[in-house]
Amino acid sequence: MKIFVAGASGALGRPLLTRLREAGHQVWGMAHRSESLAAIQTLGAEPVQGNALDRASIFAIVERIRPDIVIDQLTALPASPFDLPKKLPADRKLRLEGGGNLFAAAQAYSVQRYIQQSSGFYLDAPVGLADEVSPLKVTAPGQIGESARMYAALEKRVLNASTLQGTVLRYGFFYGPGTWYWQDGAFSTHLKNGEVSILGPGDAVFSFIHVEDAADATVAALTAADGIYNVVDNQPTRVSQWLPAYTRWIGASAPPQLNEQEALRLFGEEAVYYHNFLQGAENRKATHDLALRARRLPWMSE
Repeated sequence: MKIFVAGASGALGRPLLTRLREAGHQVWGMAHRSESLAAIQTLGAEPVQGNALDRASIFAIVERIRPDIVIDQLTALPASPFDLPKKLPADRKLRLEGGGNLFAAAQAYSVQRYIQQSSGFYLDAPVGLADEVSPLKVTAPGQIGESARMYAALEKRVLNASTLQGTVLRYGFFYGPGTWYWQDGAFSTHLKNGEVSILGPGDAVFSFIHVEDAADATVAALTAADGIYNVVDNQPTRVSQWLPAYTRWIGASAPPQLNEQEALRLFGEEAVYYHNFLQGAENRKATHDLALRARRLPWMSE
């Protein structure tokens, strides 16, 4: 099949392009920067320079390639999670407007399936872990709520399409080479510098996924039934548990824990919410339909 990956220079890009090529597909990867295009070519995919916010150029690219499937991995996330607050508005603009241009082009040129990246960590379940029926946390404070509403809009756009098959992959927090959560990643650097604390009791439950496992699930989604899939691992873990374990794994000092009042004063409501009210997700559907075999978290295996 002919596969067009938009946002191929993101955290998932390298393993995804590799897996698609190994599966025998003809693959195009779109990025904006020249250094990203060179990396795409090294992986055996056809590099495409493009700006998703330029509607005319996106239509021209899709018209020229005529892909069978479009994989929308568009992001504009920073190199460091500490820079997220100032980068998220641009990220939302790229995903909503740029992704809208890409989606419209896919419809115009008879793409068979559109695979949309979504969030497996801003989900809202009454109790326990979230499943594919769970909505997103659209009423959460600050940037969390803004991003949840963005993901909800992306999901609605793709799932309501009448001219193509729409698949939504709700990925957990990416970890592995080239991500924030790895021994040489940006989050580890902040931990080693003593810049990360547990805010309040740390009751939020995080669901992670290794980027290579996410890539495998994405390739499986090319031919699976359409709809929503939680692409997360089998170890949903509270911040109060995984963060100290992660710190030991990278050889850093234990993170301090602030009481909720002090955390609110220093970091604000949104940060405290992030450490205490996110919910993990279960992956039974992806395990069955996408043959997801998520590896164990290396920092929780010690």
